[in-house]
Amino acid sequence: MISPVELFVGLRYLRAKRRTRFVSFITLISLVGIALGVAALIVILSVMNGFEGELRGRLLSMSAHGYVTGPSRVTRDWRELADKVAAHPGIAAAAPVVELEGMIQSGRELRGVLVHGVDPAYERLLAETPINFLEGDLDTLQPGSRGMILGRLLALNLGLRLGDGVVLLIPRPVGDGTLQPVLERFVLRGVFEVGLQDHDDRLALINGQDAADILGLGPERTAVRFRATDVMAAPAIASSLAAELGPGTISSDWTIENSSYFRAIRLEKMMMSLILSLIIGVAAFNIVASLVMVVTDKTNDIAILRTLGMRANAVVRVFFVQGAVIGWAGVFVGIVLGVVLALNVPVIVPVLEQMFGFQIMPGDVYYVTQIPSELELADVATIAIAAFVLTSLATLYPARRAALVNPAAALRYE
Repeated sequence: MISPVELFVGLRYLRAKRRTRFVSFITLISLVGIALGVAALIVILSVMNGFEGELRGRLLSMSAHGYVTGPSRVTRDWRELADKVAAHPGIAAAAPVVELEGMIQSGRELRGVLVHGVDPAYERLLAETPINFLEGDLDTLQPGSRGMILGRLLALNLGLRLGDGVVLLIPRPVGDGTLQPVLERFVLRGVFEVGLQDHDDRLALINGQDAADILGLGPERTAVRFRATDVMAAPAIASSLAAELGPGTISSDWTIENSSYFRAIRLEKMMMSLILSLIIGVAAFNIVASLVMVVTDKTNDIAILRTLGMRANAVVRVFFVQGAVIGWAGVFVGIVLGVVLALNVPVIVPVLEQMFGFQIMPGDVYYVTQIPSELELADVATIAIAAFVLTSLATLYPARRAALVNPAAALRYE
């Protein structure tokens, strides 16, 4: 325990005398450096969390949280299966889908395409937020109508307008294991925009029965997709569905289907954290330097305290108090500053853009025109604990050096 005497002496050493103003300046720089480092870490991680949430929302706006399918990627009695999946705890809605991969042609333009055969009635229940249709809607996808809805970039690259015809080339598996090309003509009935190139430049929607007819599935579907009430619970729900529906059932979820995106974001967050942690590290070394100079300056004082009966461990605690107050005050200021900035990023960024006359994320370059921010208490707690530990460790060397002062040698010429 730190005694009142040790606390008093440690706090008294924080006050600068005229000849130790330089030491106090370094102390102030250390405190400011720690505060800036902690605040920068909180703000950057909040912005990265915001971008992750924005990416997740855009990815899942045109896809489900997970799906289940049969052994051969064919779901028999899909209506019964959809009802079972929808009734599972934690699932908000379920819908059938037929997934195809092939090529789409308009004139001389030929593009790869991922086709989702959907049922409009089920698909509306599946979508957590309404699909952003620029033209048309899901009602145009009626069985046998050969209607198609394309992503904005795909329609633009093919030079298509509403009512234009396209040719869909799909490889259909036949009995002997080979693939037979199937050509089907469709008419563009709508255009959507998600804000992700994988959807806007590659995805096409057609009626589920039309897609099943192309593959020769009859009334069957390739999978049943679901939307969970909690998107983060989707992996556990997919696993429990596979176990509940019996052997041969295959399940997957959005974390598996889009793992590369979120792995890249986690890597960026880790690297940004390491880089910004260097600011706190440099500030911690400044604490070491300032305390070493204080120890050198207070050598005679330490010797007098030792001769008055203060033990070496008590001297360690005196300088630990001084260093801890500097470090912990910097951490506290940094947490407050970082939380305030992270909560007000959408307000602060437009002010800075207007002040300096430039746009950080212009709409003609990025799909996201505002910097999102999502503050997580776990990040704040982790940063605070790490900074507290680092600044506390920075006091150990100077404090131990102070405890090793020899009173007789220090006072020999006094």
